[in-house]
Amino acid sequence: MTAVVPVDEYISQEWYPGFRPGDRRAPYVVEPFGTFTKADERRFWFLDFHWPRGLTPLGLIWNEDGYSWGSQLAAERMPLPTGRGITQRIAGTHTYAAAIPVEAPGDVRERTARLRGSLPGFLRDFEQIWAQRIAELEAWWQRLRTADVAAASRDGLAAMLADARRFHQRAFEIHFELMYPLLVNYRAFCGVCTELDLDPAEIGKFLQGRDTRIMQTDRELGALTAAVRQAGLAPVFAATEPERLADALAAAGGAAAAWMSRFGDFLAEFGYRTEGPSDVALPSWIEDPTPALGMIKTLLQKQTDHPFEEARRQAQAERDAAIDAARSRLTRAEQQVFDAGLASVQAANFPWWQDEHNYYIDLRVSLPLRWAALGIAERVGADRPDDTVFLSYPELAGVAAGELSYSGFRGLVTERRAYFEHWRGRRASMPKVLGTVPATVQDPILVEIFGLNRNFLTAVTAAATSAEVRTLTGIAASGGRATGPARVLSDADDLHRVGPGEVLVCESTSPNWTPAFAKIAACVCDGGGMLSHAAIVGREYRVPTVTACGVATVTIRDGDLIEVDGDRGVVTVLRRGSGHG
Repeated sequence: MTAVVPVDEYISQEWYPGFRPGDRRAPYVVEPFGTFTKADERRFWFLDFHWPRGLTPLGLIWNEDGYSWGSQLAAERMPLPTGRGITQRIAGTHTYAAAIPVEAPGDVRERTARLRGSLPGFLRDFEQIWAQRIAELEAWWQRLRTADVAAASRDGLAAMLADARRFHQRAFEIHFELMYPLLVNYRAFCGVCTELDLDPAEIGKFLQGRDTRIMQTDRELGALTAAVRQAGLAPVFAATEPERLADALAAAGGAAAAWMSRFGDFLAEFGYRTEGPSDVALPSWIEDPTPALGMIKTLLQKQTDHPFEEARRQAQAERDAAIDAARSRLTRAEQQVFDAGLASVQAANFPWWQDEHNYYIDLRVSLPLRWAALGIAERVGADRPDDTVFLSYPELAGVAAGELSYSGFRGLVTERRAYFEHWRGRRASMPKVLGTVPATVQDPILVEIFGLNRNFLTAVTAAATSAEVRTLTGIAASGGRATGPARVLSDADDLHRVGPGEVLVCESTSPNWTPAFAKIAACVCDGGGMLSHAAIVGREYRVPTVTACGVATVTIRDGDLIEVDGDRGVVTVLRRGSGHG
């Protein structure tokens, strides 16, 4: 019997209180972003884990620029044989997404033929293409980062806002332009391995061991942690809450001042990142260094520093051993087929790119929009510096251009803040899926990134999801076994407070969660496939990780003692914590 999760509660014509887009809708390629209707119940929707706080009105442009424009444009241009990209609906402030299928067999055949003509050239030139895209993104970024918001006129702020929006949209064109062919190539190699009687789950190991800008950030955090110990500043960190550390260190002078100078250099290179992907409501570490300082504070609680270089050597050794073991099972002719496919996925390496691109796109792309919004808020005399992120883009653009008066939005901003907090509080109880749940999912992003496999679908639609469940099964994303107390997080706000040796339990991780992998014992996620962030970083940092458990955040609570078997993909609650009634 087909499971159907009703959408009735989320049916609305408003994106946010007081805002209906009307003819102000942003461009889209196949299907626009919008609100739920009863007809949507016939489709399958999954709760997107990237924005567990929910999105503010201005933040909703991700759905327009990312999914409705970026993913659909890339899927059509490539073309993706069985899909036309991703569409989405808003439930309160939370995003549900769905694949747009190509249903006619003739269309699938025609798109497949075109893909066969375009994919080889992309794979051959991948490194050059990515280098060109980085250069383009960097040119945009340097211009926007150095813009003088404080000195800009009202018209200048309006121009900055429009320029930041174009950068945002272009960044996601590039994002999906690269993501889809890399995924398709990876999936093709999965098929080769299956035909050769090799386990496709091993492919992640074949591709691990490459450095990224995100890992460089974590290594620098580790070096800063070691410098705290060497300077004798550990007691200051231990005695001070993360929110007060910057002031405490600045007031201490001496060794603390020298360390803060080094920390400032770190921020200048790595601090233009938010504690969530593509969310204009979140400040960067430059604005608020609390997450970075808090991470260092908890890293100091470990007896030893995380062995970044040793972990990388182990990842490389495991990679080489896994490849040798796979080849040893093949005939010479089969080895030639395997080697050709392996060379292709190693050159156009999706797991590496999946982390690398976050530095250039996901973690900083919203910042120019945020800076423009804050500048406009100051110029119009908003009550709070970030009030303008509670305006939709058309509203904010109208205010910036002088076409709309901000005074008319003051009461609405207050109402929208309350609406945002209401729905943020409801996140833990939101259904993981809505609509008609299929037996299987075909879209490569949904399978490999979001982990929407058969086990996940079964878990989230099962009736028995009470706290009495003691064993969860998911994807064996990163090997090893670990036991520790659970720390269940709904978002990254308290990530810097996660203690060494704890087991991180969450919907799934995003690139801003990476530093935590230097201190946790293991990671357990509701969602996420073999190419999800948690799976990739777990393998690189040698942290046992199980993804796509479906209901981990529902059945596990803070303080539960849990065992994570990353080799078998099994999570076991060994003892309930005091928080269970």
